[in-house]
Amino acid sequence: MKIDNVNDTIQLIKELVSIPSPSGNTKEVITYVEKYLRELNVETKRNRKGGLIATLPGADQSQHRMLTAHVDTLGAMVKEIKSSGRLKLDLIGGFRYNSIEGEYCQIQTSSGKIYSGTILMHQTSVHVYKDAGKAERNQDNMEVRIDEKVQNADDVRKLGIEVGDFISFDPRVQVLDNGFIKSRHLDDKASVGILLQLIKQVIEENLVLPYTTHFLISNNEEIGYGGNSNITPETVEYLAVDMGAMGDGQSTDEYTVSICVKDSSGPYHYELRKHLTKLAEENGVGYKLDIYPFYGSDASAAIRSGNDIIHGLIGPGIDSSHAFERTHKESIENTAKLLYHYIQSKMVY
Repeated sequence: MKIDNVNDTIQLIKELVSIPSPSGNTKEVITYVEKYLRELNVETKRNRKGGLIATLPGADQSQHRMLTAHVDTLGAMVKEIKSSGRLKLDLIGGFRYNSIEGEYCQIQTSSGKIYSGTILMHQTSVHVYKDAGKAERNQDNMEVRIDEKVQNADDVRKLGIEVGDFISFDPRVQVLDNGFIKSRHLDDKASVGILLQLIKQVIEENLVLPYTTHFLISNNEEIGYGGNSNITPETVEYLAVDMGAMGDGQSTDEYTVSICVKDSSGPYHYELRKHLTKLAEENGVGYKLDIYPFYGSDASAAIRSGNDIIHGLIGPGIDSSHAFERTHKESIENTAKLLYHYIQSKMVY
């Protein structure tokens, strides 16, 4: 992938992370992706869960591939309107309260009104609360301070805010001159941007893919079932494109593509993993093999739902997953290169 394409991909990622889309409230970002693909004259359809499927016909239509990345993100809902006029949170997705302390947020009412807020400990002020630093970061202690004149629950309800309204976190996206991009929700909008740019590249280069290839932009991955349906009977290979998780004992870094060999669901398909590794080595793609102990992907969900497929998982390396995430354009470039060669390769089965 050419360097200008990588910069285009980063700009696309920046736009994607700036669209609020917690699991369960993804219509706006799906519409954005749908418009992007329609401008490329790519066939798309929405499934009943609200995800989007794009299809590129291939030379062999009897066997299909499916690639998926998810556009839903972590977020929260209003659990309770407190007598103080603040909001109690209920989390959407697997993360910890400490990772959102002090974060700006949006509250979206069912009528579409948007209000600004900040997620804080109830015991934030050190001038008032002796245990401000020691109190547990949990549902009881953390709350949303709404940026409106509200002093009680009735004032809040007059704004139209109710239990079940979605809360989105400010992504705080920054693209640095040295190649780093840091933002919430790079999981998995970095991969969505990579797939959209890949589709555009196929169209612009008039590539004839060896197999009909579907691209599922799923919208419920963070809650476990985004990519478990709408898999055609002809689909043989199913590749999830999601973040590579970094930390102690992990091989993944921010500069290569991470090829997952195993996660909490068990090993990924061995022959597909070896095929991806071989493609990387043959085409000068920087990669790392890794195991993610507390991780599940859309490919995991697809296997669990009983699909008879070969499944794999790759993605850009992302630091501080489900918190203040960061990656580098080299990782985006290596992931894109591997995908570019993969969709033109022969199947392993």
